[in-house]
Amino acid sequence: MKFARSCAALVFALTASLALLPTSASAETKLKMTLNWKFEGPQAWFFLAQEKGYFKAEGLDVQIDSGEGSAASIPKVASGAYDVGYGDLGAIIEMASKFPASAPVAVYMMYNVTPYVVAVKANSPYKTLKDFEGHTLGGPGNDAALKLFPVVAKAAGVDSSKVNITNMAPNLREQMLMRDQIDGAFGFMLTVAFSAKAIGIDPDKELRFIKYADSGVDSYSNTLFFSQQIVKNHPEVVQGFLRAVNRAIKEVIANPEPGLDLVMKRDPLLNRNIERERLIATYKLQMSSPEIARIGLGDVDDVRLKRNIDLIVSTSNLTRTPALTEVFDRRFLPPRSERPSKL
Repeated sequence: MKFARSCAALVFALTASLALLPTSASAETKLKMTLNWKFEGPQAWFFLAQEKGYFKAEGLDVQIDSGEGSAASIPKVASGAYDVGYGDLGAIIEMASKFPASAPVAVYMMYNVTPYVVAVKANSPYKTLKDFEGHTLGGPGNDAALKLFPVVAKAAGVDSSKVNITNMAPNLREQMLMRDQIDGAFGFMLTVAFSAKAIGIDPDKELRFIKYADSGVDSYSNTLFFSQQIVKNHPEVVQGFLRAVNRAIKEVIANPEPGLDLVMKRDPLLNRNIERERLIATYKLQMSSPEIARIGLGDVDDVRLKRNIDLIVSTSNLTRTPALTEVFDRRFLPPRSERPSKL
């Protein structure tokens, strides 16, 4: 049985490796990428890198698929269904602890400001996470804030067993909150705010946000990550991908409109004005930690990353603490001089 499993693993690894080799017809390496969420403004740089040929210039043919949540993209890459993903670092840390042989590796940090919140109605009595004991919180099953709740609850002294959790489709989250079907909604602050705005809710007047950061969870969030197989055996693929994305990020920040054109091309039913606001708010609020003036966008502070790892390991009662390099590998980043220092 062990021999059979070993053979199966070898066949899988060889198949994955062969899939990355350029075909004679295209001479390009094919990659499958899963996003963090459905198509939206803050993904504009990926579409720009694809449409303007930046991936192609690096010898890459990248297929970009929408996602189902920031935590959901990690197992998709770990399983081999995708080569590269965009999603939550906390989920990578947990998988690196539990399944070190298959966990993907983060290579470019995008959201360096903690985005996780519980959204409540502006006139609700809930002020802190402790107030939700005996009440109901809800969110999509793959939402990263929901997945991280046991960690922040323990850090904030909340008995999570006393909090009722319910799941819903992503498009129902804000509606259920406003109809009092849930007392609070898990999510990224900007995702909830702009999803609310898209259905006629004024988030500035009708919502409040209880931030995880106020409970001492100063965590990184969305990051680009690759499978271990590619990181180890095809470093040039990772480097080329990051060069293309980094180039596109700078262009979108300088002029968002071409990137928004491509977002709208993928989902014409989106509200362009709302997606523009969402995009700009994302890079100004979620990607603009003061630390990037020192280390540049894409990199992490090792001391802060170690705190992130230790917090998730301790509060989730994990038995293994992954090394920093198992979670984040900066070797593939474009040179510091080429990465943004201010957004």
